[in-house]
Amino acid sequence: MPTARSKEANVQRQRLIRLERYRRDPLGFVIWAFPWGEPGPLKDHTGPEPWQVEVLREIGDRLEAGDGPVRIAVASGHGVGKSALVAWLILWAAATVPSTRGVVTANTETQLKTKTWTELAKWQGLVATNDFCDLGASSLASKLPVPEGAGRIDMVPWAAHNPEAFAGLHNKGSRVLLVFDEASAIAEPIWETAEGALTDAGTEIVWVAFGNPTRTSGRFHACFGRFRDRWHCQQVDSRHVSLTDKTQLDQWVRDYGDDSDFVRVRVRGLFPRAGTMQLIDGESVDDAMRRVPERDDRAPLVMGVDVARFGDDRSVILLRRGRDARSMPIEKHRGLDLMALAGRVAEIAFGRDLAAIFVDETGLGAGVVDRLRQLGVRHVQGVNFGSASATWDSDGAKPRYANKRAEMWGNLRDWLKGGGALPDDPELRADLTGVEYGYTATGEIQLEKKEDMKKRGLASPDIGDALALTFAHPVRADWLWDAPPKVRILDEDHEYDMFHDL
Repeated sequence: MPTARSKEANVQRQRLIRLERYRRDPLGFVIWAFPWGEPGPLKDHTGPEPWQVEVLREIGDRLEAGDGPVRIAVASGHGVGKSALVAWLILWAAATVPSTRGVVTANTETQLKTKTWTELAKWQGLVATNDFCDLGASSLASKLPVPEGAGRIDMVPWAAHNPEAFAGLHNKGSRVLLVFDEASAIAEPIWETAEGALTDAGTEIVWVAFGNPTRTSGRFHACFGRFRDRWHCQQVDSRHVSLTDKTQLDQWVRDYGDDSDFVRVRVRGLFPRAGTMQLIDGESVDDAMRRVPERDDRAPLVMGVDVARFGDDRSVILLRRGRDARSMPIEKHRGLDLMALAGRVAEIAFGRDLAAIFVDETGLGAGVVDRLRQLGVRHVQGVNFGSASATWDSDGAKPRYANKRAEMWGNLRDWLKGGGALPDDPELRADLTGVEYGYTATGEIQLEKKEDMKKRGLASPDIGDALALTFAHPVRADWLWDAPPKVRILDEDHEYDMFHDL
């Protein structure tokens, strides 16, 4: 007569046999492993959403075909069940191949801990194989003994300055799982390093990237463009998913319009015409780089000088005459001390008829301003990026910008739309299209900090800031952008006096 222990061992063997059947069938695993329709959290759910079924089936089909790494990219609106699908894939991978090694990352550590990993814990509590793995604070580790060694899938916050954390993810002859959640914000170096995990022969490799399509640049966007032949791409409309609040979605459509960028990103799962948080869109920059500059000798020649603060940053000197920022070369200097930079600016200034020299005096830049004035360079004006913006908007009503830097970049954006011409410089393009913005509590436009850009894996926008500095103040009455009558104008005969009205 079979003992309780032998019965338990038999049940375990049957589960392992069944799991072997689901090794290349994640859809079958999800339907079997969770108590769909039974009393409890899933009593009102009969199974995955149609879009989730399509992704799971696609992964299974590609694994069966065995034609190389499986790459899946999903761009979606809000509330469609991305995090649930991520959890299912992690649990399927770990249960059906106990030696699986994997990495799960997201746009921020907070996203990983409070959403991705919390969702995983919820589904781990429901899955039929919950005794096969241990779920820790930052990893899911297999408990099943296998010759290759027990596998684990780790939660790894990404850092652009330390992509090595993603290097060495190899598992020859077994399985590798890579999950990018909220993939739009994951930096280029992380994607590039992750590619190194795709080189093992004889290995099942599954790489999935999920996210809201917020940006018109970056590798997630490229999955749907230049790299589309490598990725199976899917775009999910929130209105076609049973989980979402249709009343709220319909309200958004009525408020913003079905083809607005707001609805495209948050509802339809489509990329915006410009990044939803992107101050300057790529199309405006590309148009400016193709544009033949207008020659206008009456327009004042203005210089912008961005002063480096950190080791990886550069000091940049840029000249603009009216709508032409293309004809004069941009100077980029790394490791140049303040006195040498001031000397170079003075050398250029003495050889040209400059109407204004705007120098970033935030931090170290004040020393450059002082030295230029000591050298007798005319029309030098220090600009503090954190100082107050002009107290007017295009209607003369209220402030539009939180500080001077945001105002200058806003003026730059308007200049591009008004026919400005730029050099074909990839670094300048990256600077201009990389800066994102938000709003203060009082509705003013505020740019993200340079430190936050670096956290996203982007360089400090030194060239973009130098160009923006040329819009720090109106320079002459014949070259204004919505300046109100009382704004004092810099010209060749008058130094700007910040204390004039005091």
